[in-house]
Amino acid sequence: MSAHADALRPIRQRDLMVMRDPQLWSKWPFLPVIRPSTEGEEPELGVLYDARQVSGTYGYTATVFLCNLFLLPATEAQLFAAPKRVYDTMEELVQDGWTID
Repeated sequence: MSAHADALRPIRQRDLMVMRDPQLWSKWPFLPVIRPSTEGEEPELGVLYDARQVSGTYGYTATVFLCNLFLLPATEAQLFAAPKRVYDTMEELVQDGWTID
């Protein structure tokens, strides 16, 4: 494993810990996340959403809704219809490069 990968490990573990626990989200029920781009493109912005606690809706724990925290849709239905990246686990989400913004 490279020194660079070792340097990223504590950050990813912290991100994963916070992403898993909505009680730690400073903007609850949302957690702003970002994924740096490659090849000079703009980074992707998104939010995690605590649908389980807000409306009892399951299945969105490891889903990044591709929107800016300051330009969120007005309703939960509109948020669910927004473009998104869906992962099976929170670990996959972090491995794909998403970090807390």
